[in-house]
Amino acid sequence: MIGTASVRASAIRGAALELFVAQGYEATSMSEIGARVGIRGPSLYKHVASKQEVLAGIMIDTMDALLAEHRSAIAGTDDPTERLRRAVEAHIRYHARHRMEAFVGTREIRSLTEPNLSEVLLRRAEYERMFRLLVADGVAAGRFRVVSERIASYAILDLGMGVAVWFREDGEFSENEIVWQYVDFALRLVGVA
Repeated sequence: MIGTASVRASAIRGAALELFVAQGYEATSMSEIGARVGIRGPSLYKHVASKQEVLAGIMIDTMDALLAEHRSAIAGTDDPTERLRRAVEAHIRYHARHRMEAFVGTREIRSLTEPNLSEVLLRRAEYERMFRLLVADGVAAGRFRVVSERIASYAILDLGMGVAVWFREDGEFSENEIVWQYVDFALRLVGVA
């Protein structure tokens, strides 16, 4: 059973996320977040310590989810092409399904303070490194051809971040169509015909 406190914290986080997307972190006040969930000023601080804590929680949880989904996606196969295909699929699906979190994670990195900034940057570096290692494994196996494994990993990561900007569930293309096409783009990017 979920407690009232965790329901409130979830509602606060959801309201903050919507406001951060709509008007940015700096322009959002704690009183606006509280008003969205029906909590007045000082009472809000019974549930969250600060606006920075809310932002950091959104960004850290997003990165932790991406890391976990990546690990789960590549488990069970050693084939470099299949591993990259699965990782890209998980990456694109996450960004299609969690557009607001991805948007805030990209736009509001500048708003994080220490130690939150370092925590998020460490996770982001790990996520990029995981893609770079997949590309390196494919190169080592003679399956991929790239000039730079790092640039290839950055390009693949940008595919997902772009989807978060424009994809809509009621749009022209389904999530599955987007995933299929973007996996194809990623595989071509590393030289798989």
